[in-house]
Amino acid sequence: MASENKVKIAVLVSGGGTNLQALIDAQKSGIIKHGEISLVVSNNPEAYAITRADQANIPSEIISSKEYNEQATFEAKLIETLEKNNIELIVLAGFMRILSANFTSRYPKRIINVHPSLIPAFCGKGFYGLKVHEAALAYGVKVTGATVHFVNEIPDGGEIILQKSVCVKKGETAESLQQRVMRQSEWVILPRAVELVSRDIISERKEK
Repeated sequence: MASENKVKIAVLVSGGGTNLQALIDAQKSGIIKHGEISLVVSNNPEAYAITRADQANIPSEIISSKEYNEQATFEAKLIETLEKNNIELIVLAGFMRILSANFTSRYPKRIINVHPSLIPAFCGKGFYGLKVHEAALAYGVKVTGATVHFVNEIPDGGEIILQKSVCVKKGETAESLQQRVMRQSEWVILPRAVELVSRDIISERKEK
């Protein structure tokens, strides 16, 4: 598929960018065929994800949370940046800033997120990063995993696109579980979900 026909994707990041790397690798290997990462946006100027974008020759923008600490001004700048780059799909990949209903309603079924549990378990406000895995272990679950879902005004509340389970091992720590969920689930289903949604966007374009 010619590059100009591919869905233009923006990946929003805040930290190390391991999920971004999984997407970059999936694009190179052909798992993502109908979309192309056109932009990486970080709210953290120190994020290593920006280095990953540079190494992959992907343009990046920093909209600093310190500089744009008010939600309305941050989101106005983000919208301006997305529109300037003709972005059609937004992927939240370790993006540590909650987006308002005002923002999410602007992009229905055009924002996706990966969450490190099998939603509806261990999700919603306050459940992020290692806290999710700590809660799963404290509850004693035998199976956990990750979920890719559409983003709406409710944290982790949008329609589920894909899930993949991971068995909890005996003697597991939150750190070891986090690593296994990333490798065995997040990095597998996030690229697949991006491809599925990109393909749907292209089908919708043809219908117009």
